[in-house]
Amino acid sequence: MIVDLRSDTLTKPCSVMRTVMAKAEVGDDVFGEDPTVCELESYLAELAGHEAGLFCASGTQSNLVALLSHCQRGDEYIVGQNAHTYRYEAGGAAVLGSIQPQPLEHESDGSICLHKIQASIKADDFHFAKSRLLALENTIGGKVLPMSYLRQAKTLATSNNLQFHLDGARVFNAAVAINKPVSEITGLFDSVSICLSKGLGCPVGSVLVGTRDLIEEARRWRKMVGGGMRQAGMLAAAGLYALKNNVASLKNDHERAQVIASSICDIPGLSVRDGGAQTNMIFLEVDPERSDLFLKACKEQGVLFTGHGILRLVVHRDIDDQGVTHAVNIISSNASKLL
Repeated sequence: MIVDLRSDTLTKPCSVMRTVMAKAEVGDDVFGEDPTVCELESYLAELAGHEAGLFCASGTQSNLVALLSHCQRGDEYIVGQNAHTYRYEAGGAAVLGSIQPQPLEHESDGSICLHKIQASIKADDFHFAKSRLLALENTIGGKVLPMSYLRQAKTLATSNNLQFHLDGARVFNAAVAINKPVSEITGLFDSVSICLSKGLGCPVGSVLVGTRDLIEEARRWRKMVGGGMRQAGMLAAAGLYALKNNVASLKNDHERAQVIASSICDIPGLSVRDGGAQTNMIFLEVDPERSDLFLKACKEQGVLFTGHGILRLVVHRDIDDQGVTHAVNIISSNASKLL
């Protein structure tokens, strides 16, 4: 039995989703003529409290075209040190847009201190890059940013003439965790990138939402970076199916993650960060000198996860209760022997 906890990007489309994809009505999306893509874009934009949407190949692409649309060459975006838009997107904004990142350390809850954000905003002086955008991520490291914090960050951004972008790759996890409509989170931002290919179970794709003007600008950038797709309706159909059928089940992923965390938290040599899981991620701290051996032993017995010293386990819709039990047994056994 294989229980793959490396990432929720490992989800595979279910049989019903595959059938929906096969039957999708398609057209040429570059001409704006794929009806299923258009439906996905408008459906998710409305769901997120925005005017328009743009279907992109990936979250990296939707974040990139958002940054390129908000910022000019020589502008700066303020971002978390561990945020995907800064750390895990190959420096695309800097390389392709000449947009300077201003990374700041995260607080323990995943937020960025508002006072540090304020202090990092540059004066209007030709010596400095222009501070143009504040970019947050929710969830980040499996943690949900508090609504009160998001509102305060929005106020700070507005009062300093900053645009406000959210990498909402897992924003539906955040919404489910706080039991609120996703629009309560996404509606605070000028643009939001929403991933469909993680916990929602689609094979590929993300949607950028924002104002009509922003989305038209982003559409131009998407074309420039090679993101024009043709009969993409088969992929968009998967997104529509997921949004209408798979959001509520994210709660199951959160509950299963907490079962794993609570089942292994008392094992000597192994520490569960933050005492458990807010959403679908568990982080374990182990002796770095023994973590590789521990990972290898678990992998050989069919339980896969990643990291070194700090290990990440991600529960997703393809992990059932039997998989959770198997993972707990293998992790417990190997931790007792090796840690």
